[in-house]
Amino acid sequence: MSKPLIYLASASPRRRELLAQIGIAHETRPVAVDERIEPGETPTNYVLRLAETKARTLWAHLQDGVEERGRLPVLGADTTVALAGQVFGKPANGDELRDMLGRLGGHTHQVHTAVALMCTHGLRTRLSTSQVTLRTLTAQEIDAYWLTGEPADKAGGYAVQGRAAVFITRIEGSYSGIVGLPLYETWELLAPVLGLNSTGAAA
Repeated sequence: MSKPLIYLASASPRRRELLAQIGIAHETRPVAVDERIEPGETPTNYVLRLAETKARTLWAHLQDGVEERGRLPVLGADTTVALAGQVFGKPANGDELRDMLGRLGGHTHQVHTAVALMCTHGLRTRLSTSQVTLRTLTAQEIDAYWLTGEPADKAGGYAVQGRAAVFITRIEGSYSGIVGLPLYETWELLAPVLGLNSTGAAA
């Protein structure tokens, strides 16, 4: 395994796969943060705050003298689904999924993914917003989808890269951002800090 260039403050296998896709060796160090939305908080402010909090939380832990490689940059990310300004989190059960996809179906919603990079130079962030349109789903389709196990840990209750692809009629924006890590914005943050060129090699 290549020596890690960054720490990833996430347990998401999808984010790991996307970082590997662009050649960024990393070590996963998930952190637990309070994901409750604050009163009056907009979806974009919410997702930026969580990405920043994840990056800052792990960075602080790594600087306390416990970790030997505490100077590696830390990448935090968070994704949320929003419709008409309302945040859709992860469904806890089939009833919540039925409510979510019942409301999202037949409409175009937004998928916001924020990326935050914390390093010795400070904190920098980027935000990716994409538009996704789902067709109207029947209750039977939603219940069958819940039984696959796929929606349980997904914002908005669906995975664009999974079985839910057959529900999606239109995407406008960043596919990788919808999956969970917008690669263009992530590269913008990482390349100058790591000294990388477009091939992933040191510039």
